[in-house]
Amino acid sequence: MQVGLKVWRFDTKTAERALKEYEVDAPEEATLLDVLDLVKDKVDGSLAYRRSCRMMICGSCGMRMDGAAVLACKTRMYDVAQAGHVPVISAMGNLPVVKDLVVDMQPFWDKIRAVKPWVEPGYEAPAPGDKENVVSAEQMATIHKESLCILCGCCVSECNSMEANPDFLGPAALAKGMRFVGDARDGQTVERLEELSEPNGVWDCTRCYFCQERCPKGVDPRDAIAKLGAEAIREGIDRDMGAKHAKWFVKSAKTTGWLRETELVPKTQGVVRTLKDVKFGMKLAKHGKVPPPFPPHVAKDVDESRSLHDIVKKQDQRGAQGIVQGERALGRIEPHHDTYAAAAERGPYGPGSFPKPYLPGEEGEETT
Repeated sequence: MQVGLKVWRFDTKTAERALKEYEVDAPEEATLLDVLDLVKDKVDGSLAYRRSCRMMICGSCGMRMDGAAVLACKTRMYDVAQAGHVPVISAMGNLPVVKDLVVDMQPFWDKIRAVKPWVEPGYEAPAPGDKENVVSAEQMATIHKESLCILCGCCVSECNSMEANPDFLGPAALAKGMRFVGDARDGQTVERLEELSEPNGVWDCTRCYFCQERCPKGVDPRDAIAKLGAEAIREGIDRDMGAKHAKWFVKSAKTTGWLRETELVPKTQGVVRTLKDVKFGMKLAKHGKVPPPFPPHVAKDVDESRSLHDIVKKQDQRGAQGIVQGERALGRIEPHHDTYAAAAERGPYGPGSFPKPYLPGEEGEETT
């Protein structure tokens, strides 16, 4: 089959960037990585990209296709070629570009190291002759998905919080943090949660779910971040505004079935900050953006919200276990696999909204 690619080339020595188009003959089973290999072998040997295992294990070949992070070795090109589409291939986002499709992973590794990705033993070694310490399958289920991470960086590439705040730990590091917070052998759970609840940690996630959308291994980093937040609240580590917001959201939904936004600021940021924002609040009220706080608006079927809250409370699935329970339920839903053309047409967020969170290019440049 004939496969075309548009590749963003970048030379750090000259800082020149150019979108170059290539076309090669490839077998029908070819992946994006196979096509790049053909380009490098037969068309342009100067093209730079990373690769190693070719089996979705090493995580080396992370890059963007049409603005969305993918593993090149996992991405089949048959549907793309059949649709007559010429995708744009670029380096991953939120990491410095070294050359072409190669990024500097040092900031990524610095954040992984920051969460102490090793077990701090919380148990005594078994006496000679005794059996080793055994962790049950049920205990490991809490961190099953987090253990699948291959550290490819695809989630970091798409993280909106990291784009706005480079100091944010990011989805990969936080998922790795949950890997050890949830490990039954670790004895530093509270200490880890304290550190991860600091600014630039758990509560700085904007819940955009792009990390979840783009993770090629089903780690679902946003779920891991939710587990960390739930564990922090369970341990009473709730001083951050994000934690207070989450707690107020639950209380508000239980009592009225709605998020009472007019009470959100005083409940999460305190009275002093509320008074400072009165002028801004008045401007919002003038344009009908602030509903009157009294009497509180109660949803018609608020009893359903209250019943749901009571059911969850009776199950006593506190902390990360509540998120795990949801994962198991979602795991029973049969995934829907689209062709590239069908996905682009349907889009996960409406017609034509095939995920393109960011695509490098100067203002006014055509990049698709």
